[in-house]
Amino acid sequence: MIPPVRPLASKVAYEQKFDGYRALVFTRAGPGGRVLLQTRRGALVQGAFADLVASAEAQLPAGLVLDGELLVWDVEAGVLSFEGLQRRAAARTRSASALAAKLPALFVVFDVLQFDGRELLDLPYVERRARLEALFADHALTSPWTLCPMTTDAAKAREWLESWTDVSGVEGIVVKPQSRYMPGHRGAWTKVRRRDTTEAITGAITGTLTRPQLLVLGRHDPDGRLRAVGRTVPLRTEAAHLVAEHLTVADSGRPWEGVTFAATWGSRDVLDVRLVRPDLVAEISADRSIDRGGVWRHPLRFKRLRLDVTVDDVPLLGAGPAAAAG
Repeated sequence: MIPPVRPLASKVAYEQKFDGYRALVFTRAGPGGRVLLQTRRGALVQGAFADLVASAEAQLPAGLVLDGELLVWDVEAGVLSFEGLQRRAAARTRSASALAAKLPALFVVFDVLQFDGRELLDLPYVERRARLEALFADHALTSPWTLCPMTTDAAKAREWLESWTDVSGVEGIVVKPQSRYMPGHRGAWTKVRRRDTTEAITGAITGTLTRPQLLVLGRHDPDGRLRAVGRTVPLRTEAAHLVAEHLTVADSGRPWEGVTFAATWGSRDVLDVRLVRPDLVAEISADRSIDRGGVWRHPLRFKRLRLDVTVDDVPLLGAGPAAAAG
């Protein structure tokens, strides 16, 4: 049953932002109806997530289209895992069922686009949200289905951004207007990721020593080896000049000789880099999208050089956003 719809107190809604794959779930009615799982890019991936499909067939009514975030839970580590999600998405049929036991799929639902076979795209957000809440209540939906937390209270959203992002797999909030659903148009949504200030070691650059373009950064592992953890966005002119004043070309035998660096996380394109002496500490702004190896998936923002600390003050690999002393 759909509860009475009351106008929301705010012109916008705030939802928690999870670190997964945006996806649509279709439950089709009639003979031979089946569940489809479609990624944002249009790929059908239900074959790789048979556990989620089986749950949809058991728990969801026909004639639904749900919009949400596809996630997986790493049973052994006890955390949401983006790397595990990638493994599930790439798995072939034979290995998919084995992976599902170790990395079960979850789906966080934040919108309903079709309900009982009726398209809801023209309804305002508040009415779609009411139908979504009714769906969860009427069908007593449980895991792997989760209703995305939502608030219209800006103070509550700020609290989520500051505290919930400490939880693995929660990376920020999404601000949405109280409007109709616009397929393929995300410009009206604003993603706000939590960012922390931390430190890393400059081990390589693109560009030249006199005009570095971006920095390739690293951290030492417990054995003292320098491991790459990410790269910055292109440096602004004034920052590039400042960094250039302190760069020294790497001596032979320095870390990362013969190593290639991906242009972006997970990409096969490589950067054309020049190794530098790894004695400069950079203060950076980083979000919470970090893989289990301690590598940031999104580019980092250079803030300044930390000439007041040494590389020994930089957090070790895997220490996440913990800041250096000072």
